[in-house]
Amino acid sequence: MAYLKRLRINWELVENRSTYPFNVPALASCETLDLNQNVTFFVGENGTGKSTLLEAIAYQCGFGIGGGDRNYDIGLSDESRSLASVLTLAWMPKINQGFFLRAETFFDFAKHLDEMAKDPYSGGGMVYNRFGGKSLNKQSHGEAFFSLFTNRFDGRSIFILDEPEAALSPQRQLAFLGIMHDLEKEGAQFIIATHSPILMAYPGAKIYEFDDEGITPINYGETDHYRLTKAFLANPERFFRELFSE
Repeated sequence: MAYLKRLRINWELVENRSTYPFNVPALASCETLDLNQNVTFFVGENGTGKSTLLEAIAYQCGFGIGGGDRNYDIGLSDESRSLASVLTLAWMPKINQGFFLRAETFFDFAKHLDEMAKDPYSGGGMVYNRFGGKSLNKQSHGEAFFSLFTNRFDGRSIFILDEPEAALSPQRQLAFLGIMHDLEKEGAQFIIATHSPILMAYPGAKIYEFDDEGITPINYGETDHYRLTKAFLANPERFFRELFSE
């Protein structure tokens, strides 16, 4: 069930559209975006605005800009706040449960939990209970991600994930698809920015491509991620000849 139905960028509230992030081409041409599906992927090259929009959505949901849920704020500041200030989210029904995973600041989030665990007034070691019972920083990067997915995530929630594949092996990415499927059946909604052709193959997902032309729906088989990966696996020698030619 999709709780977050759509978003709107209120451009009339933007004082200067030539400043970042409002001048990012994909964002500059966006007024509304349909999110009325259980799983939505944002795909495209680096710098096309995927993470910025994702972070603005997370901020509007009340999640910490550095990652976490409504109970955590690791104190980071980001340009996505300015985008969030002109963003309107349409819900039915409005929910408060969920989690924002920001791969590039996951270490900071795990460190924040460790600091809370040292403070008896913050619950001491009990803060780890929702994350598998031990420090995320005492696990490998991939194990920590998977511990988060298997222990902290549950149904009737919205999960906003920025490159969740960053620490996952291909096998773990496939296992994560299974977790997503189970959570979707329990009523979870996912909005995910990814470069992984494995993740974006999730059945029934809506895929939006971010590029200089805007934000447009695209079929999985038409994405550069799929086509390039398929072509490389079919004939890696051809790519090597082109890449390594003098």
